Amino acid sequence: MATVLLEGNEVHTNGELPAVGSEAPDFSLTGGDLTDTMLSDFRGTRVLLNIVHSLDTSTCAISTRKFNDYIAGEDVAILIISADLPFAQARLCDTEELTNVIHLSMMRSKKFAKDYGVLFEDGPLKGITARSIVVIDEDGKVVYTEQVQEVTGEPDYDAALAALREE
Repeated sequence: MATVLLEGNEVHTNGELPAVGSEAPDFSLTGGDLTDTMLSDFRGTRVLLNIVHSLDTSTCAISTRKFNDYIAGEDVAILIISADLPFAQARLCDTEELTNVIHLSMMRSKKFAKDYGVLFEDGPLKGITARSIVVIDEDGKVVYTEQVQEVTGEPDYDAALAALREE
């Protein structure tokens, strides 16, 4: 169980992020076209998971915009994962013209959040995900993780992007 802060108050997740060097757990999440998308679909590509609670919050939307802009034209996959319905995710991405990221929803299952140790177990956000970053290499190994310590804070973009771009 990890402890993070929500506006200075402790809240807890169901576990820890996958260890660096470990095999990233595969998952099945719902894409914008309502089909299932799996991590294994991206084998051979470096992947950054930007795990957020809801794209309807300002910090989650900001991180999505920043990652979209930072990786324009690069051969990597940025997956934005939240509890939002795919329709809500698409609304933000379409309105903001965020074409470099792939939004995925946990609408059908919380298994992803449980497997990655990011499911809030208590507090007002109980049942959705803690803000986290996981970078996965072409072979499916975890090469970087960050559990953002203050839920309302932004991730360390420079560290995440450096891990994503590392050869």
